[in-house]
Amino acid sequence: MMDTRDCACGQTAVRDDAAQWFVRLQEPVVDVEVRRQFQVWLDEHPQHRKELDVLQGLWTAADLVPAARLRALCEAPPERHPRRPVLRYAVAASVLSVALGLGLFSGLNHPAPYTAAFSTALGERRHVALPDGSVVDLDSRSRIQVRFENNLRSVELTEGEAMFSVEHDTRRPFVVEAGSGKVTVTGTRFDVRRGSRDTRVVVEQGTVKVQGREAADSEFINLTAGLGTHVDAQGKVADAYAVNPAEMTAWRNGKLVFNNASLADVAEQVSRYREKPLKVGSAAVGNLRLTSVFKSDNTDALLKALPNILPVAVRTLDDGSQEIISK
Repeated sequence: MMDTRDCACGQTAVRDDAAQWFVRLQEPVVDVEVRRQFQVWLDEHPQHRKELDVLQGLWTAADLVPAARLRALCEAPPERHPRRPVLRYAVAASVLSVALGLGLFSGLNHPAPYTAAFSTALGERRHVALPDGSVVDLDSRSRIQVRFENNLRSVELTEGEAMFSVEHDTRRPFVVEAGSGKVTVTGTRFDVRRGSRDTRVVVEQGTVKVQGREAADSEFINLTAGLGTHVDAQGKVADAYAVNPAEMTAWRNGKLVFNNASLADVAEQVSRYREKPLKVGSAAVGNLRLTSVFKSDNTDALLKALPNILPVAVRTLDDGSQEIISK
């Protein structure tokens, strides 16, 4: 059966629903039941999240519109006396109309500045559409800060992991900063994971330039499709090495693929999918290597399997977290 959301009328209905939800969530107090209903609607179809992200981006752009013009746009006709929610809907609709009318996101020679922040909760994955046409997929417990200016598109990955599909624009490089590392592109597809010890970069398509965050412009390593690297805490970039991008980004399909990964790295990655962190009891345990595949929404299965794969045991600590120790 065809999903009506894929046709023009269906898309219009989704946009209308997204606008109504967006306005409801702008209220100073939103009760738990409303938030629950919103989450149900959000999870029904990927298009719901996409339309809401577009609204969020356009709403942020309202800061660029002169206050006097906004006030004029938001005035209700004298013969109508809408309630506050209806007026807020009118305000939102007006702001979106102004943003589109001004061509804020049309890729003109002088694109307007844009700032936004996006994050995911435990177990959540999020698809974010940016105003330049680029797309970011966020893994569980991840956070980005976005800042677009006339000659630069900048994103900081402050936590977690993200897949970037960057719209080509030679006039405005796309720069991702994460920990002590920095990735610069004009258009490509790559994955960045920020860990406690280093930042890992994997390229699926195109070419990226990886360097330490404080490095000189001439100090960098180029990565092409199928290559990866990592930047340590001091900003040193490792030589490029071959990777399997599909394995390294399997989280997008709800899988955790470990190919000769250290238990220290396994524990850190798995912790993003658990209420309490997973720890390793010693450096020796952390250096053990694991090759296996698990579902990201069932990390308990990984903990049950570990003692059958490696000479380790898993114990629960007083704070509810768990630790991998030597047998």
